Amino acid sequence: MSLSFDTFERYKQRGLDARRAGQWDSARVYLLEAARTMLELSKQASTDSLKDARRATAEKFLDLARDCDEAKRANRRAPAGDRTSGESGKPRDRAQREQTGEDKTADAADWMVKEKPTLKFDDVAGLEDVKTDIKLKMLYPFTHAELAERFGIRAGGGVLLYGPPGTGKTMLAKATAGEIDAAFFVISPADILSKWVGEAEQNIKKLFDAASQEPRSIIFIDEIEALVPARRDEGTSVMQRLVPQILQSVEGFAKSKTSAVMLMGATNVPWQLDPAILRPGRFDEKVYIPLPDHAARRKMLEIYLGKRPLADDVDFDRIATRLNGYSGADIRYIADRAAIIPFMKAVAGEGEQQIDLRIIESVITETAPSVSPEAVKRFEDWMAAGERA
Repeated sequence: MSLSFDTFERYKQRGLDARRAGQWDSARVYLLEAARTMLELSKQASTDSLKDARRATAEKFLDLARDCDEAKRANRRAPAGDRTSGESGKPRDRAQREQTGEDKTADAADWMVKEKPTLKFDDVAGLEDVKTDIKLKMLYPFTHAELAERFGIRAGGGVLLYGPPGTGKTMLAKATAGEIDAAFFVISPADILSKWVGEAEQNIKKLFDAASQEPRSIIFIDEIEALVPARRDEGTSVMQRLVPQILQSVEGFAKSKTSAVMLMGATNVPWQLDPAILRPGRFDEKVYIPLPDHAARRKMLEIYLGKRPLADDVDFDRIATRLNGYSGADIRYIADRAAIIPFMKAVAGEGEQQIDLRIIESVITETAPSVSPEAVKRFEDWMAAGERA
């Protein structure tokens, strides 16, 4: 329990510090994590009053995260000499924005980010079984359209990517879009939930309407549990309206014959999703993204360290074995951290430096895996329960 509260306090402080500094992207991420951590703590509360208090705190930090999105948009739209509303450099608060009517009619283009990724499956380390699964079940109807039509197989559908944090879910979604040359709509729950952009239900409709205008498109929603939580755990009126709207939209494009739309959601906590979104016709495919295996860890080391000055004693196979249980994000951090040590020595005038095995192993010793064995088991248990259902 204390560890969870420590985690909340850490995210809270980092988020507030970044917010004060005007670092809106970083602040939003940390504040959303603080809100999610406190929501988890509310489920552990021993009394209803304590549960309500913790949920209220979570809502407060979710509001702060939404304000970060709004502040970023306001700064982007404002002229260079008028980026903020006062000498303090702080964005207008909610009451001031409401009085002026600011952003109530904001264009969906302000929050709906459309990309055309060039990333392909070959650029993603490991996950070969996952890539094959996605190709067989989701991509071939796009790439073999005439054959799919003959057999009555519809292109598109819903795919849920779930697994521990830092395992490459977002990268895999982008690579999927790159494989079929699809428009890639990147959406965050905070964008859709922000009332300053428009009503949440209207935002969902705008999103699916925009995706349907493309010959091929993928809607990617990270942390999708924030949009489709189990309704028994979420009592706000917004969620009571929003969840049915998402379900209706998913079923609508599933039946469409005029465009091929794939919805890809990513989550680190699949057990928090509303069971209704997991039924056939919605998220038809649920794909577990595990921690990287040995081959994937070795390829990551090649990617993150291969172009840096390495000593002759650096053995990627040996290091990959040592990194069993680490996520892709952990491995990237370790590579970056190992590079800093010789870099600083070179800056201090100690001559030409290299990243050697001793440095890498010392960084690994100091860096615990971010995903515990208990967390991995919970994912595996959830997956097994779904297969039995």
